[in-house]
Amino acid sequence: MTDELDLLRRANPVPDDGPHFGDGPLDHRAEHHLGRLMDDGSIGRRIPLRLGGRFRPVWALAAVAAVAALTSVLLLGGPAATPAIAVPRPLSVVADAAPVPLERLAERAATAAADGIPAPRRGTHVRSWSLGMSDTEPPITLPEERIVRWTPDGRHTELVVATDPRHPGRPVLTDEDGEPRLVDDGQVISRQAFPPSWSDVPPASRPPHDPTRLRAYLAEAAYGEIRTTPELLDATAQLLNHWTLGARESAALARLLADADGLRSAGQVTDRLGRPGQAYVYDDGSGVRHMLILDPSTGAVLGLEQTFTTDQPEYGVRAGDVMQYSAWMR
Repeated sequence: MTDELDLLRRANPVPDDGPHFGDGPLDHRAEHHLGRLMDDGSIGRRIPLRLGGRFRPVWALAAVAAVAALTSVLLLGGPAATPAIAVPRPLSVVADAAPVPLERLAERAATAAADGIPAPRRGTHVRSWSLGMSDTEPPITLPEERIVRWTPDGRHTELVVATDPRHPGRPVLTDEDGEPRLVDDGQVISRQAFPPSWSDVPPASRPPHDPTRLRAYLAEAAYGEIRTTPELLDATAQLLNHWTLGARESAALARLLADADGLRSAGQVTDRLGRPGQAYVYDDGSGVRHMLILDPSTGAVLGLEQTFTTDQPEYGVRAGDVMQYSAWMR
């Protein structure tokens, strides 16, 4: 625990000699980091913080306490079974003879969105995995699947289960009948119901389908400006963890991504749910590669994945190891 606390202290976004240190207001960068720490989609999960000019994956404090519990939860086959804690392989990309530029995919998305179908829906269905690390223990993986559904009266439910890596690509949850329920043998991590709540603040408020307004919406949700491509990708993940985008919103997002610096076409890929996609990658210079996976016909975001591009022996990871991924479903 001491090591994790030291890492978090060193990651303090407000320097000792900064003008906003102490009782003064936080600057935009500090507010952004604080907001990400407090965001309900990040509590208990690995949070990448920039330490010494490079990203280091460290535990949120809640995750440290959850490691032992989740390790036992992931014994999906019973007490005598091998723990279903899997280290995923990086997705394999097949280079295209004729790569599809993001600009062209954004144009496809705009065409597909002409009729406005499907419409956006508040809530999400996402499979995610993140790598937590300790200086004294081997890396631990936490695969999970989450469904959040909202009702017209402002109530919402959240169901989270441990996925079963023995059956990759098979959804553990379904809500085909409008009611999230467990299928197969996924172990429930949490099941919660929340009273009515309304908010007109992003990302709770409905996202716009105009690219300029959507960028401002994402910046407000991220507690500040979006200056870099990794920040835009982080904001995209936050949006998709709150909303299932409609065709027009997906088209607006595709346009923003097409205008981002540094995202290059990598080729075709089959995502972790078995869906065909187009992959676009960004190397952020800190030893992390971001991969964005888009539907080749509609431009909708299917997934985001981060992998290490350099060895980091102090954390027991090597170049090519997956740091985290998310795959979103309708």
